[in-house]
Amino acid sequence: MKLSNKNLLCITGPTASGKSAATAAIANRWPIEIINVDSASIYKDMDIGTAKPSEEERSLVHHHLLDIRDPSESYSAAQFRTDVIKLVYEIKARGNTPVLCGGTMLYYKALKEGLSQLPSADMAVRQRIDEEAKLKGWPAMHKLLESFDPNAAKRLAPNDSQRIQRAIEIYLSTGKTMTQWIMENPPEPGHDMNLIFLSLEPKERSELHNRIAHRYRSMIEMGLVEEVKKLYKRGDLNINMPSIRCVGYRQIWQHIQGDYNLETAIERAIAATRQLAKRQLTWLRSYPERNVINCLGDNVEAKVINFASTFMKNK
Repeated sequence: MKLSNKNLLCITGPTASGKSAATAAIANRWPIEIINVDSASIYKDMDIGTAKPSEEERSLVHHHLLDIRDPSESYSAAQFRTDVIKLVYEIKARGNTPVLCGGTMLYYKALKEGLSQLPSADMAVRQRIDEEAKLKGWPAMHKLLESFDPNAAKRLAPNDSQRIQRAIEIYLSTGKTMTQWIMENPPEPGHDMNLIFLSLEPKERSELHNRIAHRYRSMIEMGLVEEVKKLYKRGDLNINMPSIRCVGYRQIWQHIQGDYNLETAIERAIAATRQLAKRQLTWLRSYPERNVINCLGDNVEAKVINFASTFMKNK
């Protein structure tokens, strides 16, 4: 692999695969700044359930795109793309190396391929879709999407609530399908950066599932329920907002509002996190050029450092 100073190292993989630890190991050896690629850790006051780096970790290496939005606000993949391109040049101007770390694959796609221009969100339509989904379930809404936009439905899992909702919303708001919008509004021109993916992936998914369950129950012990209660008591947030829809938060929110007991919420959150990991792996496999390290294998940190050393020598 030929590397150049236009290459941008991206540490990615499914949730609970050890991305943060791998990036921290790189930061211990080279002058890097970390750009977070995570659609949940952008929110303030959402720390435990997003597994944000500690204050000590942040004091050792500069992290970007953490705590940049209030939970009442939104943040799009297009905004992420704009912010990252700006940050990359600023970090390099300081003589440091930018390293991306995270598992929000739509953000990587936006940065790598650009984005089509889509209509703005229609919150009233979105709420109607959510109410119907609550009665019928998201697999039924996926069937509805399939009836008018089969191409979009084919790309989405039956329980991918956020993207199913968005595709239906676009059609109901504009009369045109998401597929039509994308065809009529091709992605904007790309930049000159070359994304190099170092992907931490499990050979055995069952062990990753065990990790996910253990980590989420640890978050509960650390005070995740109390963290969500504080958000709930604010009074200006609701379950339709992107922040509260985050995996692991939505389920506790539903417990707090009385939909089901805590243990059911925990089990649902773990199941949703496993589904998230499955979607992340599906996205990653669409990039055959990625460099894969078994996140459950031996000497993971040494393998990460070995790969990063080649990158740092040729940056």
